[in-house]
Amino acid sequence: MIQKFGAETALLMIDVQEGVDVLKHWGGAEGRRNNPHAETHIGEMLTAWRAAQLPVLYTAHDSREAASPLKLSEPGGAFKSGLEPHAGERIFEKDVNSGFIGTSLEVDLRRRGIDRIVAVGFFTNMCVATTVRMAGNMGFDTYLVTDACACTNRIGPDGTDYDADLVHAMTIANLHGEFCTGITTTEALGLLEGDAAQLERVQGNE
Repeated sequence: MIQKFGAETALLMIDVQEGVDVLKHWGGAEGRRNNPHAETHIGEMLTAWRAAQLPVLYTAHDSREAASPLKLSEPGGAFKSGLEPHAGERIFEKDVNSGFIGTSLEVDLRRRGIDRIVAVGFFTNMCVATTVRMAGNMGFDTYLVTDACACTNRIGPDGTDYDADLVHAMTIANLHGEFCTGITTTEALGLLEGDAAQLERVQGNE
């Protein structure tokens, strides 16, 4: 059942780092990213969460790969301008896809009485999906803000180029209803106001 977002609801900012702009090469030489408005929607979510004084948590990817731009020792490891954490907002450094592996994220959430996670960030089909899957399996009431995340195109083993919008949409389709509830930024902000009944009507859950 969809409920209003309250003190038990954390916004999880997944790898909102400068290096994701370089990682379009994951989609090959002509790598392409979808959803150019993701950062704007992430910023809207972040502003609203802070205004409501709800918990904001970050993951920061520190790649094991020597050539990766997502290394905390490199410029690409920095958080995107305007989306940086404020004092008191926890940062969980990781070197794998999931924000729960090798970090104290789960322990921190449990100790703070947080049982609902609203996820945004990069990339939809990589660290976002892996973290969301684990959150759902761990029993957290998990939401993915579908227009506040993005990914790149992907090249299949047979050379097929799968467009970023398709990768994004299929990832969300695989997650929604099984590991999380997919919602838009507008719907997420509405849940801050307590309009859960309206969202259930929109998503056909009544």
